[in-house]
Amino acid sequence: MPLPLSYINPDAHLLNLLLQDTFDLDLKDHLDPEARESLVTGPSIEKSIAPLRSFVAEPMRFGRLFLAGDAAHIVPPTGAKGLNLAATDVKYLSDAITEYYAEKSPAGIDHYSQRCLRRIWRAERFSWWFTSLMHQFPETAGFGQKIQEAELDYLIHSESASRALAENYVGLPLNFGE
Repeated sequence: MPLPLSYINPDAHLLNLLLQDTFDLDLKDHLDPEARESLVTGPSIEKSIAPLRSFVAEPMRFGRLFLAGDAAHIVPPTGAKGLNLAATDVKYLSDAITEYYAEKSPAGIDHYSQRCLRRIWRAERFSWWFTSLMHQFPETAGFGQKIQEAELDYLIHSESASRALAENYVGLPLNFGE
């Protein structure tokens, strides 16, 4: 669990209060008058920076144990892929188990991991790319910063790049690449 800002910097308590007030005012600015008047605010419970990490377990099947969702893969929140990947894992596993019991065929469960991993690695690639585009990291200065700016400029001015971003962000079809 991360330390509160006040443990790191004694002036952080004042910063926390200012940030909370700014957030509350900004939130109220986006609400209709009735909601604004009835909004009850309170102190922030936690402020921390989410780690931008990735992880993939391969294979996703160990004997009769099947991994799905966060047990099998972690993606940075930038690409908004975690819940969609988890739901797809469950859909693929559900189809495979149904096939196993209804048709007495192990084909679906035998290919579950391979089928999921194709989709997961595409989402991991997109999330890595989008994270590197949208976030500044301490080690990304000078040359790296210029590459990031050029990539963003290309994305803004290229219809093909914009289309690829939209396709990946919205999500690929369930049968993409099969």
